Parts: sequence; structure tokens; C-alpha cells
Amino acid sequence: MSIAESIELIGRGADEILKHDELATRLKEGRPLRIKAGFDPTAPDLHIGHTVLLNKMRQFQDLGHQVVFLIGDFTGMIGDPTGKNATRKPLTREDVLANAQTYADQVFKVLDRDRTEVRFNSEWFGKMTAADMIRLAAQHTVARMLERDDFAKRYAAQQSIAIHEFLYPLVQGYDSVALQADVELGGTDQKFNLLMGRGLQEAHGQKPQIVLTMPLLEGLDGVQKMSKSLGNYIGINEPAIDIVTKTMKIDDALMWRWIELLSFEIGIAETVRLKADIEAGQLNPRDLKLRLARELAARFHDAAAAEQAVAGWNAAVRGQGDTAQLPLNDVSVPADGLRIAALLTAAGLTPSNSEANRKLKEGAVRIDGEVMEDPQRLFQPGFEGVLAVGKRTFARVRLVHA
Repeated sequence: MSIAESIELIGRGADEILKHDELATRLKEGRPLRIKAGFDPTAPDLHIGHTVLLNKMRQFQDLGHQVVFLIGDFTGMIGDPTGKNATRKPLTREDVLANAQTYADQVFKVLDRDRTEVRFNSEWFGKMTAADMIRLAAQHTVARMLERDDFAKRYAAQQSIAIHEFLYPLVQGYDSVALQADVELGGTDQKFNLLMGRGLQEAHGQKPQIVLTMPLLEGLDGVQKMSKSLGNYIGINEPAIDIVTKTMKIDDALMWRWIELLSFEIGIAETVRLKADIEAGQLNPRDLKLRLARELAARFHDAAAAEQAVAGWNAAVRGQGDTAQLPLNDVSVPADGLRIAALLTAAGLTPSNSEANRKLKEGAVRIDGEVMEDPQRLFQPGFEGVLAVGKRTFARVRLVHA
């Protein structure tokens, strides 16, 4: 790629590049740049919102640059205060190491293992003395720390801020010094910390890193950022059929956002053409969404699993194909069985029996493609079939004795 084309790809979906001119200058040097992104192993599983940064790292790899996947095993024990309105409980060393191993297993579903340098920031912080840490803390003032929005709000509200939380931005910034990063990636909520890295690099006689921030991916609701606590996420370890089914539930406006931030197959120029085709009525947005769902399922599983999941979705939603393509889920029921409302809840298709009954009254419940009309019907161990609620929520189930 030319420098201009490289910058266009690097900038795709990015919220901000600081400094844009410095990035162009370093790309012209013709050497592999060191691209850093840090991840604190605070939870064992990743969702596709986390992969926005990983995708950008993979694009840098494809352009020939050196990616450093930094696992913050040291910073994870401090606890990232970003966006928090209270001091977060630090993780134990055992928790951090267990989560770090899980992270390493998952990230190579996106990154090229052979072109990824995996580092732990305990490599340098574990060797620091108390005097070293004090010297690092002397690099910035309390007033500067209080410029951070979340710290400022907590201070104004007279909420506690622990001293160790002020260390977090400094520690993250020093990681860039230790790794001699050319570029650091992070979410928009990490901008203060990323800029801290620039300042500390200058103080240590290094060229300050370019900062590239990526937006936080909206979840399935299209409003709030993807989060496990909000239940609007797709886990990258979820079954392929769940990845496909959930992706197909997003609205058309969010689809474009996901394509920009998550797709490798649908490039910038093609996205423009596809938008024109949809506006002209020559392409159904559902077909494009299914293409994205297939790509995501293949990335986190494989092509065969993705095709089976798409075939299962088509069979369940469009009535095209064999529903045996859907994975079979065992649902435990009592010997005397369950009525349909309780069964839908037990199968995870409705959040409650009352919601299930509401869907039954609406005629939105189907068993093997037929509308369910008898709410008193019992389903006993041995039953096998496809339960569906509405057009997008379904499961192939087998009832087993509890």
C-alpha cells in the first residue's frame, strides 16, 4: 500500500489520531512500527466489543508492523479507575494470571500469532524499587491528575479517590517507555492515559508515541456500549449459531457501525457501493447483515461452523433448509413435563413465564414452524423440536429428565 492508503486503512473507524502528521512521518521511515495496546485481564472472557482494538492491531500487522499485545498483570492488580465512580477492588495475583492465560488463548482468533509480541508489564514493574516508583510518581502533579473527567467528578462529589488510582495512568504511560512504542491504541475513554505515555516518553528521551483512539462499540441494543453487565454483548467464545443469531438482531443503522469496526472482508470502497445498492433497493440489508454474521462466526470458530450456523438460521427464520443444522440443546424438565410458557423460560427464549404467556397470546410462539395455540399442552422428556419466539429467537431443544 502507499502511505496514503495505509493511513486510510489505519484511520478506518478510528475516533482520533494524535498526531496525524507524526504517523505519516514514521510510516515514511519504511521500518516496522511498534504498535502497543494494553489489556488488563480483569475478566476471563472477551466479547466482540473488545475486538475493536484487536482488529485495528491486525490491520497494522497486515501492513507489516510489529504488534505488542501487553497484558497488564501488574496494572490489573491496581485496578483501572477509568469511568469508575468508586475505587475498584484490585484483583489477586492468581485471578490476574488465570485471566491472562484465557486472554492469550482468545486473542489469536484475531491476531496473527507469529507476528504478535506478547508481554507482561510485571516484567519491568516487578523489578522496580519503592524509590523507582516514587520517581515515577514525581513526573506529574495531583492537579494534572484531577484534569481527568472521572477523577474530577469524584472529587467534586466528595467521593473517595485512593492514592494508588493516581498511579494507574503513570504506570500505563511508563509501559510505552519500556516498550518504546511508536503507536498506542486505546478506547476513547483511555485518552488521558494514552497521552500520559507521550509525556513520559519525552521525559525519557524517546520520540512520543502516536495515540490512536477507537470508539466503544455499541451493543445489541444500539445505544449503550457493549457490556456483559448490560447483557447486550456477543462473547467470542459463544457458539457460532449464537453469534449469527445475535448479529442478525441488530438494526440496520448499527450494522454499518459494526461493519466499519469489525469487518475485514468488507472494505472501505465496497462499503460505499453497498450503501448505494441498499438505497437503490438493489440489496436487502438482511443479506448484508447475514454476510457480516457469517464472517464473525468464521473468525471465532471456522468456516464450516459459520456455514452450519447460517444454514440453521435460514432454516429457523426463513424456512429454507433443514432445522437439523441447528445445534441441539438439552433442557431438563420434570417427569410430568412443563407447559409451554415454563418451557420457553427454561430454554432461555423468554425471561419469564409472564413474558412467555404474553408472546403466546400474540401468536408469536411456534413449535417446528407451527403457531402454538394450546397454552396448556405439556412437553415431557423425550420431546425434540425447534421452539421459536417471534422471528429472531429460537432454539432446537431436546427435553431430558431433570
